This record gives sequence, structure tokens and C-alpha cells, in this order.
Amino acid sequence: MKKEIIFRMKSPYRDEFRIHGYRFGEGEKTVAIVGAMRGDEVQQQFICSQIVKNMIVLEKQGKITPGQEILVIPSANHFSMNIDKRFWAMDNTDINRMFPGYDKGETTQRIAAAIFENVRGYRFGIQLASFYLPGRFVPHVSIMETGFQNVKLARKFGLPYVLLRKPKSYDTAVLNYNWQIFETDAFSLYSGETNIIDKDSAKVTWLAVLRFLNNVGAIHFSMHEGFISHVMKDKDLVTIVSDEAGILFQLRDTGEGIKKGDLLAKILDPFTGETRSEISSPTDGTIFFSLHSPLVHQDTIMFKISKI
Repeated sequence: MKKEIIFRMKSPYRDEFRIHGYRFGEGEKTVAIVGAMRGDEVQQQFICSQIVKNMIVLEKQGKITPGQEILVIPSANHFSMNIDKRFWAMDNTDINRMFPGYDKGETTQRIAAAIFENVRGYRFGIQLASFYLPGRFVPHVSIMETGFQNVKLARKFGLPYVLLRKPKSYDTAVLNYNWQIFETDAFSLYSGETNIIDKDSAKVTWLAVLRFLNNVGAIHFSMHEGFISHVMKDKDLVTIVSDEAGILFQLRDTGEGIKKGDLLAKILDPFTGETRSEISSPTDGTIFFSLHSPLVHQDTIMFKISKI
């Protein structure tokens, strides 16, 4: 393993800010893995730390394929993580909305430029991603439909689902999109949690990354083949939005199979405790995402149901 600094910046208050990269093997740029780019992505950073831990062992055992290089960047925003903020601490900008970056621009643009300079040119790119709402997903691989997506490769993670989604206008500035435009097969992995560590879903995710490395020939060792992934598109997900605001009293959780009409949650009046709204499933399926929040605003995504 080679530990190196891929970006550094002096700080007026604490030790200088440094982004570390961990390189394994040498030769062709095969796989780049990027973890936490937001200060609340504790689960994503934990998963990357476990990938690094496993890769150290595999390298010592000689199980990295000769001529292959794997780069892991566990964290790009630990300044914000230290003070419990999601976005960059100084100006509240999002590093994952700054790609491909600009090395003479604002701080987050410079960070994005340094990251992209190091991960550009790899055959495969893996980002440990998070959703903008607090909640839990079924572990899955997400790919943007840029015209360069590769579903066959996405199935090599062995996760339950592969989600194909059409990019929105703001997606043109995220890492996954820019990776694909610059001819890297890019995948975003959603592990279930964000600001807390869930050891079970984290292990599912880091094993999926190791399984992918194994399946594309970057490493070689025996492991479980995982799931036969169901491929979905946005239209296969039914989104349930809150019709009231109040205390969220959740009755069903992510991963549960449900029938049409099943009661999923209640929204309670925060002063009287009376039920303002009952949230029922409009379809049979599996809860793909559920909001985890003590309070819910009106017109907020509460559930995403997979009809597959």
C-alpha cells in the first residue's frame, strides 16, 4: 500500500486539511473508489476504511492481480465531519456539485479538481453515495443513463438491485456523471445509512465492492457470488409523499415486502397526538427507501416502493 496526499490546504484554526489516497498494486489504472464527500457521510467513510483494511490484507497475501492498480479515497470532507455539517464548513457548498472542478476556483472547486485529477483515467469508478433526505435504502447500485452506462458490469457487485436513473440538470456537475463522460464505467453505491454506522448494511456494501474487484479481475480470491440483481428504472419506483406535517410515526421499514393498502406510517399532530394522516401503500412491492426523521414536512418523500 502507498499512502499519499492528493490535496492539502492550510487552515487558520487547526492542522492543515489533507485528503489521503491509498494505492494498492501498480500498473493499469483499474478501479478508483471514493468515499465521504459530505460531512454526514459517516457510513460511507466507514465502508471505505473497511475496504482499505481488507485490501491491506489481500496485498500482503499476494491476491492483487499483477499489473492492476486500485485507488481508495476514504474521505474528502472531514473538516465538515468534525463539526457535524453536511456541506463544506466555510461556505456550505457541496463538493459533489463541483466536478470536474477548477484548480483556481473556490475551495470546493479546487478539492473536486484534485480528486478528479487523481481518479480520472481509471477503467472503473465507484462512489459511496448518499441521499439528500435522512433515511434508509435497500443496498443497491445506481447508474446514470448517460449513454455510457454498463448494466452488465453493475450486476458484478451482486447487490439486490441495480437502479438506472435519468440525470437531471444538476447531475452534470457530480462525480459519477463526469466519470462516465471521461470514459470511466462509474457506479454509485447506496449502502442504506448515511450519518450513522449500520454494521450489517456496511458489510454488505464493502463485500460488494470486493466482489466487484474480484469479478473484474483486479483481485483474486474466493467469495460468495451475492444476489442476481434486479434491474430497475425510475418508473419502477412508486414515490409516496407526505400530505401533512407533524410527528412521523413509522410502522414499516426498508426491505419489507408489502401489499396494496398496507399502513406504512401515521403523521401525528405534534400538540394533541391525534392522527393527521395515515400513509398507505398504493401498490404491492418492497420498501426501497423509507424516511427516518422524527418530524416530517408536507410534500416530503416518505417512501419509495419497488414494484419488482
